[in-house]
Amino acid sequence: MGRNTDSWLDDTRMSYDTIANTYADLTRDLLDETPEERAALAAFADIVHAQGGGRVADVGCGAGRITAHLCQLAVDAFGIDLSPKMIEVARRDHPGLPFEVGSMTDLALADASIAGLVAWYSLIHIPDDELATVLAQFQRVLRPGGALLLGYHVGDESQLKTQGYGGHPMRLLVHRRQPIRMRAWLNDAGFVVESDTTVTSAESPRGGMILARRKITAREN
Repeated sequence: MGRNTDSWLDDTRMSYDTIANTYADLTRDLLDETPEERAALAAFADIVHAQGGGRVADVGCGAGRITAHLCQLAVDAFGIDLSPKMIEVARRDHPGLPFEVGSMTDLALADASIAGLVAWYSLIHIPDDELATVLAQFQRVLRPGGALLLGYHVGDESQLKTQGYGGHPMRLLVHRRQPIRMRAWLNDAGFVVESDTTVTSAESPRGGMILARRKITAREN
């Protein structure tokens, strides 16, 4: 990784280490207020089940609430997060579920080893020039036809966040993207978009949800 990559990764890790406990408290029950998001997660789970099941990665899992919800939907889910403190909180709040520290820029997973992947508002700190690298990692670890569910903030601007979740100090950029750009990045990375929805909810004033599949190449047919 280059120096710039190290810098934004370090800022993200340290910021979420600082706010981990408060973040968990403030977001723990958020899905109770977001029926459209629950429906998207249920549709994702249905695809995984229809394809015979398998392990599913919640990448950027934070305190583990989405991982736990997927497990309630009978999905064999595990969580990965850059922040060691977030992983500590996830293990505390969801004992018995698997969580590990890792970076979406270099996933410690074998090629074509998972049935599905969720990145729930966890791409929002990835710079534009690193997004192709991250999506290439997602494509690499998903098996052919595997499902990908993304949640993200919709918009055109990036904003420096210096405080959040109970007033704790943070230092990281929050990137907002238009759906057309997200679809283009996914297509370039080897995905087929199946649904693309924009919502306003407790998750985001203007949020986007994209459900896609890893393309199956002629060799993999």
